[in-house]
Amino acid sequence: MKTYDIVIIGAGIAGMTAAIYTKRALCSVLVLEKKIQGGQIISSNKVCNWPGEAEITGADLIEKIYHQMNNLGVEVRYENVVNVAKNDKFVVKTNEAEYFCDAVIIATGTEPRKLSEKQISMAGERPISYCATCDGALYTDQPVAVVGSGNTAKHEINYLENIASKVYHIHHDDPIPEDAVAIFVAIGRVPDTEIFKELVGLDPDGYIIAEENCHTSADGVFVAGDCRAKNLRQLVTAAADGAIAATEAVKYLR
Repeated sequence: MKTYDIVIIGAGIAGMTAAIYTKRALCSVLVLEKKIQGGQIISSNKVCNWPGEAEITGADLIEKIYHQMNNLGVEVRYENVVNVAKNDKFVVKTNEAEYFCDAVIIATGTEPRKLSEKQISMAGERPISYCATCDGALYTDQPVAVVGSGNTAKHEINYLENIASKVYHIHHDDPIPEDAVAIFVAIGRVPDTEIFKELVGLDPDGYIIAEENCHTSADGVFVAGDCRAKNLRQLVTAAADGAIAATEAVKYLR
């Protein structure tokens, strides 16, 4: 199996930025992504806080960054990482193969928080979605429900009100109206770090502990983006983490 200088786990803003920086440093780099490049921002229909773009869709922004990375020749594989271990080298195991490397950058981001068992039971056979922008059009002129109470829920409701015939706002374990044909979940996000709990230190909420230099508790393992324990999670901070983690990983190798 081919050995790489650096394996980057996750192809969101942080992971792709890290790939650009490590590739420009002439490292051999592999990016592993279990779904699709871009992370959660790809479903946003309006991004207004990215420097240089007064307004752009998340998908268009991701496409630009992906093409920049791709044009540098970064290798990307769409596989789900299931374990990372350290022997003489790091062994990154996916659902399809094993990859060896000298440094790892974790940029797995966050995942939507799931419904409670009670809410799942109330939903019954009705479809459950975690992205109104992605799936809202499937329920045009039909009643839907949004579960959640924060800003994310408000955003989903505002978006769906222009599509659905009615939008029910459900708090916590309140009953879901029978006539709602689909349930949209907006109850927050959790870090996608479960598989790394034996490799690096996590805080009580599951975020990977690292200072601004993006070094984790494991030598040769770095973290970037929303899965890092920090005060602000924005596109620009994800990109900054990617650049820092990449720079520190290159220093580590050399």
